[in-house]
Amino acid sequence: MARNKTSRRRSNSIAGKLAARERGDDGGPRGRAGRHGGRTPSGGYGGAGDTQTIFGLHAVAAALENEARHLLSIAVTEAAKETLAPLIEDRCLAPEIRDAGELTRLLGNEAVHQGAILRARPLEQPTLADLAVVHGQTDAAEIPPRVVVLDQVTDPHNVGAIVRSAAVFGAAGVVMTRRNAAPIDGVAAKAASGGMEHVPIVHVGNLAQALRDLARDGYRVVGLDGEGSATIGDVPRKAPLALVLGAEGPGMRRLTREQCDFLCHLPSPGPLSSLNVSNAAAVALALLTT
Repeated sequence: MARNKTSRRRSNSIAGKLAARERGDDGGPRGRAGRHGGRTPSGGYGGAGDTQTIFGLHAVAAALENEARHLLSIAVTEAAKETLAPLIEDRCLAPEIRDAGELTRLLGNEAVHQGAILRARPLEQPTLADLAVVHGQTDAAEIPPRVVVLDQVTDPHNVGAIVRSAAVFGAAGVVMTRRNAAPIDGVAAKAASGGMEHVPIVHVGNLAQALRDLARDGYRVVGLDGEGSATIGDVPRKAPLALVLGAEGPGMRRLTREQCDFLCHLPSPGPLSSLNVSNAAAVALALLTT
């Protein structure tokens, strides 16, 4: 326990440095990572294989803090080493010092590594039943749990951004389909900015059945749909909620829609009527947790 408190204090001490360098002030590439990351290895949470690659200062720092992570190696620039030094020391790692160009060659020109690349074992895969356990342990005085459900969202940037919002607003987990969904790789982990280490991500084979299981465990299923007859304000706040978001473009599939207790739209008084799926998730979570 003492080590955890020390780690939190050290984490707070480097938070300012991370924020200052979030845009890549180490001299590394600043361009947006490509959709499939070019040569970027899989990484973050639940990726393919038994080794994952995590990059970006916030994502790497969160993984270093997560004692459930089995860490293998870390490569950093001198500047990133200075920022991450307390966390690297806590995990007894010997950092490999590389220049930004070497790290770029390892990942590909599109990856925004910010001077830090970490290799680790994947986290243990949670199950849908684990979310029911979270529900059962929630204090009645707290906001009931919220789960985010993604129906074949295929862009890892969007998935990562949604996981980040889920972490910010205290969601109990994110549920995704195993097929026709974004890989949970280094690109998604970078977009999640550390959220992958805090939010359980559950992969299911049959999303409609997963929604029925969540409903059985006490969740009200809320589908976010621009054509929905209700607004997000009509949803009861005192119940556990599963917020469902459809794929970019086609939206929710028919079988998914049929499992929803509510089909809601976000209020949009402005000249545009729709949001990117990750932005919509952030707005909906904010409204459902206030």
